Amino acid sequence: MDASDAVTITQQALFTALIISAPLLLVGMVVGLLIGLAQALTQIQDQTVSFVPKIVAMTAALVLSLPWLIQKLVEYSEQLIVNIPHTISGG
Repeated sequence: MDASDAVTITQQALFTALIISAPLLLVGMVVGLLIGLAQALTQIQDQTVSFVPKIVAMTAALVLSLPWLIQKLVEYSEQLIVNIPHTISGG
């Protein structure tokens, strides 16, 4: 295993983490933006008004996207395990 293999494995791990976290982060961002807009329009500045809807929306997004997230993790793990002999032998 040389430096390029380590860099490739790290790149794949970071890209997989980015893909897996994207649905929840996007939902949280969109809901936070909508709640912030609603708070600005109604001048209600309570912290729980912005926190609770984000938690509920992100939980719903997690439940809906969980099969896809697990599939992506299994695909990454399978690829990593299958490539162990190639990585160890260096060729």
